[in-house]
Amino acid sequence: MTDYDVIVVGGGPVGMAAAIEARLSGLSAVVVEPRSGAIDKACGEGLMPGAIPLLARLGVYPTGRDLAGVTYRSGGHAVSHRFSSGVGKGVRRTELHGSLRSRSEELGVVFVEASVGSVRESESGLAASCSNGTNIQGRYLIAADGLHSSIAKAAGLVKALSPRRSKRFGIRQHFHVAPWSEFIEVFYTKTAEVYITPVSEDQVGVAVLGPKSTDFDETIASIPELAGRLEGAAPASQRSGAGSFPQLTTARTKGRILLVGDASGYVDAITGEGLRLGFAQARVAIECILSDKPASYERAWRRVSRDFRVLTGGLISAANSPIRMAIVPLASRLPWVFGLVVNRLAR
Repeated sequence: MTDYDVIVVGGGPVGMAAAIEARLSGLSAVVVEPRSGAIDKACGEGLMPGAIPLLARLGVYPTGRDLAGVTYRSGGHAVSHRFSSGVGKGVRRTELHGSLRSRSEELGVVFVEASVGSVRESESGLAASCSNGTNIQGRYLIAADGLHSSIAKAAGLVKALSPRRSKRFGIRQHFHVAPWSEFIEVFYTKTAEVYITPVSEDQVGVAVLGPKSTDFDETIASIPELAGRLEGAAPASQRSGAGSFPQLTTARTKGRILLVGDASGYVDAITGEGLRLGFAQARVAIECILSDKPASYERAWRRVSRDFRVLTGGLISAANSPIRMAIVPLASRLPWVFGLVVNRLAR
């Protein structure tokens, strides 16, 4: 049995960010993750300007393509806003994962290739039982194991959703085509949104968000402008999916267990700021562990995620309502309002 200050369950970007934060604060950290190699995930891959300094303070500088702002399009309407808080960056998830893994190893983070089956907590710490037969002892455990977190579920922190509540899913694929804009482009259709994120000088990521019945090819074909740009472009990755959204939790901490990233609850990918939010949560989680006050994480989590919860909740409510197709036309008539929302989410 090995002792650590922090056990991180989940080796995605937010989990590794938490482990790096721990090491930079002088704490020992182990990441328990069953998958090997670079971990990919269906997502928009746009790092908001606020995420860049969060990565820099960790000593992580992934390569990608600068993003100047966001454009929303629907039919003949369009509205754009340039980030006022700096540039964002389109980064392949595998590139981001590799950069974080290298930095983690450089700082002495230990990696265990296994899954966590059960967690037993005591007054002074907890023990995680792993699928490889080992037990890992630690003072605290950070659950960063994604939307369908087994740790959050076992801790009784997952909130059941009404069966009548609409659920959404994401589908993503990359294409070999030179980006035609320095902006993230979001196309609204009657039932789905399509996100175009430049991730290199010769590649774009295409992410479709919508109900379970959403067809990737049919959605692209319904947008002539986009279909024309992607016509003949060779796929640069396998098509992958994510969801369902939302995934909600009743609390973000229980005893010595703290939830970060998607495991702590996720409203929707519609605003594209999940990573910035996850990095911020990882930082405040470690701050609460350093002060030996895990219960204070609940208030800190609410503080750093407030804008996301309010603005994303409002936007998804509008997107699921009869006014859905009026969102972009209204934003184009009130560009200053659109700019305020973009800047608030990007900072």
